[in-house]
Amino acid sequence: MGGESANGPLPISSFEVIDALLNRLADRQRFPNMRSVVLAGHSGGAQIVQRYAVVGKAEALLKSHAISVRYVVANPSSYLYFNGTRPFAKSVSCNKFNQWKYGWEAAPDYVDSKSRVNYETQYSQRDVVYLLGELDTNPQHPALDQSCSAQIQGAFRLERGLHYFNYLQQRHPSMTQQRIVRVPGIAHDGDAMFESAAGISALFETATPKHEQSSRK
Repeated sequence: MGGESANGPLPISSFEVIDALLNRLADRQRFPNMRSVVLAGHSGGAQIVQRYAVVGKAEALLKSHAISVRYVVANPSSYLYFNGTRPFAKSVSCNKFNQWKYGWEAAPDYVDSKSRVNYETQYSQRDVVYLLGELDTNPQHPALDQSCSAQIQGAFRLERGLHYFNYLQQRHPSMTQQRIVRVPGIAHDGDAMFESAAGISALFETATPKHEQSSRK
């Protein structure tokens, strides 16, 4: 989920795999009518989508072929922060809170071509939809990341997402390419999230209004 290298047979990053898939979609000989690509994930899938949206390399090639790219990040357990700021105080025992995939310390080998500042600037300009279930509020959910590094981002997924978007807005007040969409009536359910009107809009339409709300179809 963090783009680390595979154990074998070759140390290939999961981010490199996504690069390969997106680079294939940029091939105009194979896909002459391609106009847009959406990279979407829920829960653990949303974690890798959010990190890839920060450091991924394939978007430049797609855009050079007039193919737009959107990242849909639905209900992840945690987010990649750009500095040591967190919504909640760090305990004495939380000394690894800023290590990858929560921060930039000990980042995988894939993440080495740009400075952190450049990555953040690039990310703030990318089309990212944070799709958050309004009922994804269980702090004891069995699949919720309960590590200290995650808990200082918030008690549950909805809270963590709201705090992260607020953090980005404070750092980038003029940010317009990113938006948060709260989906009422849905907890930690990937099918329900993507089948909702808000989910369908995020996946298939050219723009999603800020703070759009919908119920499950």
